[in-house]
This record gives sequence, C-alpha cells and structure tokens, in this order.
Amino acid sequence: MTEKGTNQQSQTGDNHLKNKITKDNYKSYVFEKSPKSAHAKNMFWAFVIGGTICVIGQIFIEVYSALGFSNADSSALASATLVVITAILTGFGVFDQIGRFAGAGSTIPITGFANAVVAPALEFKAEGLIYGLGAKMFVVAGPVIVNGVFVSVIIALLTLLIGG
Repeated sequence: MTEKGTNQQSQTGDNHLKNKITKDNYKSYVFEKSPKSAHAKNMFWAFVIGGTICVIGQIFIEVYSALGFSNADSSALASATLVVITAILTGFGVFDQIGRFAGAGSTIPITGFANAVVAPALEFKAEGLIYGLGAKMFVVAGPVIVNGVFVSVIIALLTLLIGG
C-alpha cells in the first residue's frame, strides 16, 4: 500500500473514533445503516401473487363444477389440486423463488401450508425415511395443526355446552 493510502485509512479510523456511537445517536446511526424497505412494492406483489393463486384456485373450482362435482366437492378438489401443485413446485425449488418474490402473498393461501410441509421434508431427506422425511415433515406445519385441532375441540365443547 502507498503511504497516501495508509494515511487515509488512519484518518478514517481517527474520524470513526471521534464519532463514537452513544445512546443519543445510536437510533439515527441504525436508521442510516439499515437497508431501506420497499413496503409499497412488497405489498403490491404480495397482493398480485396471492390474488393470482386465488384466481387459479377459482378456475379449478369452475372446472370441477363443469365436470359435474358439487360446490363443496369442487372446492375440496381445487384445494387438493393447489396443494399437489405446490408440493411439486416446492420439490423442484420453484415455489421458493415465488415465495422470495411474493412474500406473504404466497404463504397466506393454502399453498403456503403445502410448502411448509414439503420444504422441511426435502431438507432432511438424507437422514432417511423415518428420522428425516417422516419426522421433519411437520416441523413447521405441526404446531399449526396441533393448535388448529385444539382450538376446534375447545370451540366444539363451548358450542355443545352453550348450545348452538
């Protein structure tokens, strides 16, 4: 390094020591150094991608209804179809790319649940079918399922006691 480069580094170091972080200026320092978030852009793409997933689900409902299924059966088949498509896309790594781009727009619909089940299973498949794939499959989705069942039981008991 040249002498000039060494001098500039020591001056920069000296300036850094003169501008020590204190409790008073810490918040402004963090704000200055933190990456700026694009909330409006993120919300827009979450809305567009989440809405697109829902439109695709509605298309499946309409197709299944046209094939002669009832509304309830068409809705269940559409949900199952979206889960299978998401599981396949997760397996190929495509859904992760969609999730990075769309954020919550890809996790709110039922597709987020399918991704939450498949992704940990793929991550631990090297550990074997039982301890890897089987045990890790519900690492993320397990608490959601347990709490959903628990709340459903509580609501059913309250409805039974109160009468509904």
